[in-house]
Amino acid sequence: MSKYDSHLKCSFCGKSQEQVRKLIAGPGVYICDECLELCNEILDEELFDSKRTGPQPPTPRAANSTQKQSSGAKRVSVAQLPKPREIKNYLDAHVIGQEEGKKVLSVAVYNHYKRLTFVEAKKSGKSSQDEVELQKSNILLIGPTGCGKTLLAQTLAELLDVPFAVAD
Repeated sequence: MSKYDSHLKCSFCGKSQEQVRKLIAGPGVYICDECLELCNEILDEELFDSKRTGPQPPTPRAANSTQKQSSGAKRVSVAQLPKPREIKNYLDAHVIGQEEGKKVLSVAVYNHYKRLTFVEAKKSGKSSQDEVELQKSNILLIGPTGCGKTLLAQTLAELLDVPFAVAD
């Protein structure tokens, strides 16, 4: 055991190696047996719920525009999605600067939800465009500390009413 091993702690709860039964190492992160058990419980609950009601993609928050389905999940049609301009205006009200980033994120979020509703319609047989495939895209926010990457993501999560987690 090296002199650095005694300073290891869980990246999630912050407990030291001495305070837990087991500390599992990953690339640059550690997770204790207690946090791992909590994660397993969350996953089991999610899997149980999705087996019961079917997988439900998150839907953005839109005032008076949600429709309740038989499973109780909220669904938003493409027409009810906030447009990229509306998303950018919301970001403008909460984030200073990063104009290009706000514009790109607004369009990407809109396209993401448009893709989700298209896939949902295709699965339910309501889509007449079976031969059309909408490509999935990813976003990587890169920049120096303090430039607003996390704030942009948090603000989008708030607008869309989806969970947000940060892991460094």
